[in-house]
This record gives sequence, C-alpha cells and structure tokens, in this order.
Amino acid sequence: MESRESGIGNSKDGEAERFSDSPFPVPGSRPFGPQRIVCLTEEPTETLYALGEQDRIVGISGFTVRPARARREKPKVSAFTSAKVGEILKLKPDLAIGFSDIQADIAAELIRHGVEVWISNHRSVDGILDYIRRLGALVGAAAKANDYADTLQRGLERIQQQAAALPRRPRIYFEEWDEPPITGIGWVAELIRIAGGDDVFPELAAEPLAKQRILADAGEVVRRAPDIILGSWCGKRFRPEKVAARPGWHAIPAVRDGELHEIKSPLILQPGPAALTDGVSEVARIVQAWAARDYP
Repeated sequence: MESRESGIGNSKDGEAERFSDSPFPVPGSRPFGPQRIVCLTEEPTETLYALGEQDRIVGISGFTVRPARARREKPKVSAFTSAKVGEILKLKPDLAIGFSDIQADIAAELIRHGVEVWISNHRSVDGILDYIRRLGALVGAAAKANDYADTLQRGLERIQQQAAALPRRPRIYFEEWDEPPITGIGWVAELIRIAGGDDVFPELAAEPLAKQRILADAGEVVRRAPDIILGSWCGKRFRPEKVAARPGWHAIPAVRDGELHEIKSPLILQPGPAALTDGVSEVARIVQAWAARDYP
C-alpha cells in the first residue's frame, strides 16, 4: 500500500495536480450560488440589487420598476401570468425565481426544460423579511441579507411607534381590484395596522388567494363604514370618482370626506422591500394626515 508520505496530495501543489484532470470542479473554485438568475417578479430583482448581487440577474419581469436602473440593464422576459420561455432558455439561467401559485404554470414549463426554479409563497410581513434572508443566503450574501432585513424591521418599528402616538385610528378599506372588488392581502392588512389604521376586512386578509377575497356584496363596505379608502388596482390607475359613484357609497365616511387615495401597486402589492419601505410610508402619511384633520 502506498504510504501517505509517498503519495501526491501531501502539499497544496500536489493537491492541485491531483485534481487537474478531474471532470468535477474543485470545491471553492467557482463563485457561490446561482450565477444566472431570471427574476419572474419584481421583489427578487429589488432584493438582489439592494444586496449588491445584481450581476447575477440575466432577466427580469416586464412589470419591474424598482430599481429603475434594472429596466435599463436587464432584458424583460416575463409578465406575471405569462413568460417568454424561449427567451428565458436562451439566457441559460441556472435559477428562476417567481412568486405564488399564479406562476405555477410558468414554473412547470421551465422545470420541464431543465431549469431550477424557486417559487416563494410568502404572504406576511414576517414572510417578506424571511424571504430576503433566504434569498441572500442562496447567493452567498447571508450576512448582508440579515443586516438588510434587520434595517427594514427597524424601519417598521419606527413607523409603529409613531402610529402609537396618533389620537385616533382610522378604519381602512383597501381595494386591490375593482371588477370584481377584491380586498387587500395579508401583508397589506399588517402594514395598515403598523401605520396606525385598522383593515375593515381582517377576516379576508387571512385568505392567500385573490379569488377568496372577492366581495360578493359590495354593500358590505358601506356597512363597515371605512374612514379611508385605499386603492391599488394592479396594473391600472385607481379611479376614486368611480368608487365614490357606486350605489350607496355616498354614505361611507371616506367618500363623504374625500378620503380616497391611490397607492401605486409596485409600492404595496409586491411582497418585497418596496412594501416595507415606500409602501408602508405612504400608508402612514395618509393615516397621519387623516388623524390630524378636524372632523366633526
């Protein structure tokens, strides 16, 4: 038997020589994690840019607006419910990242073509923070991701502290879509509470699927009498005049007092950094202005 002393590999040079003809990569010889990522939604794009890992991205969603530079730098290869699978395959991705059951068909097609896919399904504020940490770990940036998530968490705590000092809390109806009316998802209801308001449909916010949050009777909004109406119609402009003209809605305090406000969907409806920063800040601004008004 050849002794350890006489064999190659008892020095670093020998170890390199031993592996030089191997068909397998030497551990540590390539950067950690996926190198060619396609982001099928906006939140992985925004997160990877925030972590300084944007060079890994080779394709993005056409709905991406954050950060603005991503639209200039990366090819757009998907919508939300559809994708240019052929264009994605040309990019030779080693990972595609998407969100929710709505992208299940896209994920399945990519998987059939041999692409590794991660579909996240988080629907809460804690879920968003955990998503950021997991994505960071996936690309070898766990420490940066943990620091970033901690910073976002502290920002939410500051807003919550400010809200605790408000003289009153408004009742808020959040509308994600108008025809049919769809109420806000879980993380939106949480952000409303953090900002100092109370969602008037908390039982529906617990439902993960949009079809489960459809209002069968829009008159229920009238009965719950929100002080503020927030509209974020995904993909189109919110029309407060159309909302105010709905039968019987003139009796709603929010309509009577002109408290109908749009929050752009990229700020609040993507479960990523935007919702925990600009999204919740916009809700807080509206709530604070309402609380400061002298209503009868």
